[in-house]
Amino acid sequence: MLSPLVLLTSFLACRPVTLADPEPPAPTIQEWQAAVDWDAAGAETVRLLSDYLRIDTVNPPGNETRGAELLGARLSQEGIPWTVHEFAPGRGSLVARLEGSGEAGPVCLLSHIDVVPSEAELWPEGRGPLSGVIDEEGYIWGRGALDMKGMGALELMAMSLLHRQGVPLKRDVILLAVADEEVAGLGIRHLIDHHWPDIGCEYVINEGGMGIPDLLFEGQTIYPISVGEKGFLWMKVIASGEPGHGSVPLDDTAPARLRRALAAIDAYAPQPEIHDSLMALVARAGRQQGGATGFVLQREGLARAAVKGQLMGNPLTKAGITDTLNVTGFGGANSPNVLPSEVWFQIDSRLLPGTSPEAMLARVEALVAGVEGVRVEVLESWPAGVTDWRDDPFYEALARNLEMGRDDVVAGPVLSPGFTDSLYLRPLGVKAYGMVPFLLGEADLLTMHGNGERVSTENVQDGVRLLYQALVEVAADPTGTVEPPIWGKIVEGVE
Repeated sequence: MLSPLVLLTSFLACRPVTLADPEPPAPTIQEWQAAVDWDAAGAETVRLLSDYLRIDTVNPPGNETRGAELLGARLSQEGIPWTVHEFAPGRGSLVARLEGSGEAGPVCLLSHIDVVPSEAELWPEGRGPLSGVIDEEGYIWGRGALDMKGMGALELMAMSLLHRQGVPLKRDVILLAVADEEVAGLGIRHLIDHHWPDIGCEYVINEGGMGIPDLLFEGQTIYPISVGEKGFLWMKVIASGEPGHGSVPLDDTAPARLRRALAAIDAYAPQPEIHDSLMALVARAGRQQGGATGFVLQREGLARAAVKGQLMGNPLTKAGITDTLNVTGFGGANSPNVLPSEVWFQIDSRLLPGTSPEAMLARVEALVAGVEGVRVEVLESWPAGVTDWRDDPFYEALARNLEMGRDDVVAGPVLSPGFTDSLYLRPLGVKAYGMVPFLLGEADLLTMHGNGERVSTENVQDGVRLLYQALVEVAADPTGTVEPPIWGKIVEGVE
């Protein structure tokens, strides 16, 4: 805890963080938001997700075209045109479009079709990774429920609602469900390289933060909205030496040199750098909390001093404020009694904005420079990317709808320590935000990429409403007119 003396002497040097509350949407927008039968829309989204989870799109090998065709069939029921672009046989990404007036640039609803592998024998009986089962407690089970077929179902339903309601649009709304996000990002890269002039998103909503209760303060729920992602540099540190017999310990062998290189990497001491987005989130949480804690957290200098030690003490939060070097594997050994001529370890380095892959490579090369016979090989790299969320109408719409009617909820910007396909879009000038409108406890959150992945039907039902409301705010033309709500006329024809 900061002492009163520190608070007093620091106050004059610490400016309060400006926290402007966005204006409510126009009355016309609110009418479109209220016109939907949300019980029916939620139930329909649950059924869609259950079906989607039964489609095997485990990557590798992917087979994402299967999932794209299921989504496409639902779009065809709505009368929304769609197409699939494959970067390899069976590895397809879906693109669908609702046309607007063109007054503003397109908003793209991005998800990925592929999911990570599972160990089916470790899942509950009858609730396996490809089951899509809805249990008696109201959970939908399957690999991808959280990452990220759940969000894909919300996005398709939100687009369908815009179409059914006949909402006049000032910008195109484009659904992108892509292949290969979990492995190499080849789906989004294929769309960028071959189809981007026809897509041209101004905004993207993609996977990212989810609501977490008691994250900073007991009784307070935080919805982080990812406004940026760390870059990455994947490397091999390779040691070479004369091969020989394992019975003779020598100092100049490849394994001995690799051990010294590993010790040099282990000595790396990253320096913390707290991004402005995190300070904005902390300030919003502090304002709601109030009292002395709220006073500190709303003043940037005090807040940085107060949270730096706590963030550095937790590996999860430390990853968000440092350039990391993480050794993720070894290779090159042949046999227990043979000294190989070459061995290696690989590194996953995640980079803050302001640290280029070239700069981190230079750091790593400097760390191992004193070890003879060692070289560093770059596997792949990409710099960090950040969207300026301040005074941005789409960000404000997302935050407002997450907080609406909830005194215990704070939505705010964060820099993600991992990366998504948004990392490849920001260099194109796209304003990309990561937000999945699910509220998850720790037990459910840990199922992502783990055993028993699931999402509650309540989350799906609330999530489609939150996403649709934000989408109407950013995409609808508030001066347009529309006939009385047509929801009831169309939903009867949709399975």
